[in-house]
Amino acid sequence: MWGAEEWRRLVGRVAATPDSGVPFLHRALLFAASKALRLLSYSYSHLQRLTATSLPVPVVSVGNLTWGGNGKTPMVDFLARNFHRIGVSPLLLTRGYAGGDESRMLRRRLSDTSAKIGVGPNRAAVATSMLNKYAQIGVAILDDGMQHLSLLRDVDIVMINALTPWGNKHLIPRGPMREPLSALTRPHLLVIHHANLVSQPQLKTILSTLHDNGATCPVFFSKLVPSHIFQVNQPMQRLPLHVLHGIIVLCVSAIGCPDAFIHSVQQIGPLKIERLDFSDHHSFSAHDLQLIQDALKKLVYQHKNNAVVLVTEKDYDRDPDVLRALDAKVWVLSSCLQIIPHEGQGDDEFMRKVREIITASRHVKLQRERA
Repeated sequence: MWGAEEWRRLVGRVAATPDSGVPFLHRALLFAASKALRLLSYSYSHLQRLTATSLPVPVVSVGNLTWGGNGKTPMVDFLARNFHRIGVSPLLLTRGYAGGDESRMLRRRLSDTSAKIGVGPNRAAVATSMLNKYAQIGVAILDDGMQHLSLLRDVDIVMINALTPWGNKHLIPRGPMREPLSALTRPHLLVIHHANLVSQPQLKTILSTLHDNGATCPVFFSKLVPSHIFQVNQPMQRLPLHVLHGIIVLCVSAIGCPDAFIHSVQQIGPLKIERLDFSDHHSFSAHDLQLIQDALKKLVYQHKNNAVVLVTEKDYDRDPDVLRALDAKVWVLSSCLQIIPHEGQGDDEFMRKVREIITASRHVKLQRERA
């Protein structure tokens, strides 16, 4: 009997398969399911808009059109740090999906800032409660907010994974799309993430798709930059990246875009890399730990050299204790999002644009209240 991991892998394969690779009957059933979900989603979104809550502080939404691996959480972290840097205390609003690995990661990473984190499916209610509790909050950052329309927002940022921007362009469950490409007209800012991992022709194709579907807002490019490594037993540790030089690394991940993780490790320069990929948000079981243990022993035996397990921060924060149970050296790669300098763009220009949109939005709101 199949478990949750097998079903998630099957759904992922179907979503990445073009029409020619899916039997007609299956394609027809999935298309009908996608259409039904689209109608339900449209009705729910319309209801959300009618009853949307306005907060007394600016709201910046970070979302995407497709599932997983688009860089939403790194962008939320980036925004929170930059708002803190200019003296604005941010409130991060997250649903806490699939065990809340993202919220735990953000809480750990931002523990040295003024950021507060509110977790819960009713983010309007969570925001109201947090704002009543913490008067110093100056901005709310809505994680995975593009389809969460129950909160009015001042800035809509949409992340696009350059490695797999639209999948097969079909809606869930036939494909990875949460909304059709026509929704690209809504954002105030578009960010093509992992832009450093694709060619210029690929980037041009993505930009062409944006233009063809009515997107007129500014487009930025971003990447994940490794900063340091820490051991699972010492999260406050900051080992330099070169500790990976000359050793064998088994990369283990359960994230939306494992290829980007592998690329980051390759750039650091270990002796050899092997990988074990699990589906996004997967919680490691005793069976998984045995698979990891066996793979590591095989690598040591084959290459007669030291080997370590390397995981992402998201995998670490999902369940640190289960990784500590491994009879092996387990390290965590810490990375941060960076806006790629391009034609005058960069981190500062991106934040200037965010603040500019907030100012314009607040001005319009004030004018309406006075009318």
